[in-house]
Amino acid sequence: MPDTNSPKTEAKLRIGIISMGDMGSGLARLLVAHGYHVVTNCTGRSEDTISRARAAGVEILPTDNDLITNCDLILSVVPPNDALHTAKRILSAISSPGNPPRRPNNKPLYLADMNAVSPATVRSIASLFSPLPDSTIRFIDGSILGGPPTPPTTTTSSSSSTSQTPEAKEEAEWTTPLLPTSGPFSLSHLDPTNTLPKILNNKHISDSIGQASALKMCFASLSKGYAAIAVQTVTTAYRLGVLDHLKDSLRQLSPANLERMERAVVGMAPKAYRWVREMEEISKTHAEDGGFLTFAQGETESIFDGAAGIFRFVAEGTVLGEEKVATAGSGSNKRVRGTTSEDVARCMAEGLEEREKKRKKKG
Repeated sequence: MPDTNSPKTEAKLRIGIISMGDMGSGLARLLVAHGYHVVTNCTGRSEDTISRARAAGVEILPTDNDLITNCDLILSVVPPNDALHTAKRILSAISSPGNPPRRPNNKPLYLADMNAVSPATVRSIASLFSPLPDSTIRFIDGSILGGPPTPPTTTTSSSSSTSQTPEAKEEAEWTTPLLPTSGPFSLSHLDPTNTLPKILNNKHISDSIGQASALKMCFASLSKGYAAIAVQTVTTAYRLGVLDHLKDSLRQLSPANLERMERAVVGMAPKAYRWVREMEEISKTHAEDGGFLTFAQGETESIFDGAAGIFRFVAEGTVLGEEKVATAGSGSNKRVRGTTSEDVARCMAEGLEEREKKRKKKG
């Protein structure tokens, strides 16, 4: 049933986002553009994070208690290895025995875990809040499929623009990822008008915790799993001296795959550090939920454990690990290396050669 204490249509929800990375700040800009008040807590975060928050029009609150007191909904959008810690932060704040935060009108707080974790992991996170009544906090399993929201990059003709309704113009302004959710509670319970779910491109796919995360794991198996294959392929082709021939062959026979390979390889570098844990969560999903346990823990290593190793090497063994995503409000986050597949391959080859030298010295 919808939350009877939900705000009326004209009363905008207050939304908290943890944290202000590329995706979090993109969601913040989208929500602010649609008139929502967005807040965050940047305690202990970098100046880049604070700059992104300010550039997105986000109010920065000093504590998690303030976040809980001032929000109807909190979106957890953090690297996979921070998902559990973030949930524990919210749990600690909302169940503080000494000074529990006061919720306005005693309304429940909705917490949507939008992180790239396995169904088993998100069920474990959800269980942290099970001792608390639904009147205090309501947990939503969520995921994000696609890149950060972006405003329009093309202009429409005056004739088509004038024929559009204000609502249609607003919808046309942003390109958004898909935000599927699952569990006994949904964003529609919080907002029966379905305004927020529509803005966030949200679809509630199941009443069971874990289904939205399962979808994310399967989707990312194909997208980010492919990136690991592509990086290894261009690197080996480069070291063998056939990268140009490989690209020329793809250009003639499969231009769509050439474009996909270029996009995957170039876009991977700044995100490799966080994709390590995501690949491990994907491997866990295929093993525990997909039935591939014997492949993951037997004589053969899971292909996604191998992908995690590729991304770990990118992040820790090459100069590509120093790359950052260029986002609004962070002018210093400019790409330097790995802006072409050739340079990604070159950086990988240099890192592999350095690793081989170190092994020989030890050996």
